[in-house]
Amino acid sequence: MIKVGVAGYGVIGQRLADGVALQKDMELVGVADVKPTLAVRALKEKGMPYDLYNAAPENQKLFDEAGIKISGTLEDLVQKVDIMLDSTSAGVGEKIKELYARYGKKAIFQGGEKNSVADVFFHGYANYEKGVGKQFLKLTSCNTTGLIRAVDCLDKAVGVKKVAITIIRRVADPGDYHRGLTNALQVDKAPSHQAVDLMTIMPHIEATGILVHTPVTHGHIITVVATTKTRVEKEQAIRIFNEHPRIRMVRLADGFLGNASLFRYARDLGNPRGDMYEIAIWEESIVNSGDDIMFAINIPQEAVVIPETMDAIRAATMMQTDPAEGTALTNKYLGMGRWK
Repeated sequence: MIKVGVAGYGVIGQRLADGVALQKDMELVGVADVKPTLAVRALKEKGMPYDLYNAAPENQKLFDEAGIKISGTLEDLVQKVDIMLDSTSAGVGEKIKELYARYGKKAIFQGGEKNSVADVFFHGYANYEKGVGKQFLKLTSCNTTGLIRAVDCLDKAVGVKKVAITIIRRVADPGDYHRGLTNALQVDKAPSHQAVDLMTIMPHIEATGILVHTPVTHGHIITVVATTKTRVEKEQAIRIFNEHPRIRMVRLADGFLGNASLFRYARDLGNPRGDMYEIAIWEESIVNSGDDIMFAINIPQEAVVIPETMDAIRAATMMQTDPAEGTALTNKYLGMGRWK
């Protein structure tokens, strides 16, 4: 049984903890944070289902005043586990990497860290084998994770030569205030980092892209124009995408009108926090443009990286060295594809 710890109990950290707890062959030893945030207070109110460790001992008084039980320090947690999932704020993981290294522990970092923090820039489907046995892995960002899922799925079926993407990016997560209140769209310079990151993971594909920030919170939408090695018709693309357990095909005709429809549907399903692990592709968005195929993806930014992080645990600790076996077990325990 692989023992796992989570550093940073925020938007991603909460979901990582829940994801590990669902894996029947892993043990969540505990989670760590620096102060009694709302997420930590909610953890207490839920009866402390996960042991909590203090990542900032100088803040112990804050936890005491909030009546929150602490099981030790972050250093204590690191010593108890086989691998750490680092979901701290961008740049923090690089600083505490030394702690993981000191005790010879493996660690997985999220997309906000620099690529240089890890031995491998990792995606569960596109380059699982490169993460096998490595000490430090780094996940792709939420947008890149979902984008690679779709492109890799198409690539494995028919071969992809190049892609051009447009990302309509949510400005902040629900509940965040640091971006302020806006009534504007903002364009980033091209190419977007997601296109560059895709080429890092899948160097045989040429990619470019434009990113537009939008004043919404419930998910990103990416349009993709893919040049394939052999022409793909719409019905063939639908069949290909439908076979992937981490891709949900949806239809405008059924009421899935956009990102908010999918978020609401996840809540109606009773998913914790309204999460969806899978990306969605609209059937009506799939269209041929000459010999290219175009489609649109919904990226549930708060939860989409959880399956790939579980894959990373499996690869780094060599629980499964075969990509198909590793991803299949992650899918099984997370319930991926049960709607099919």
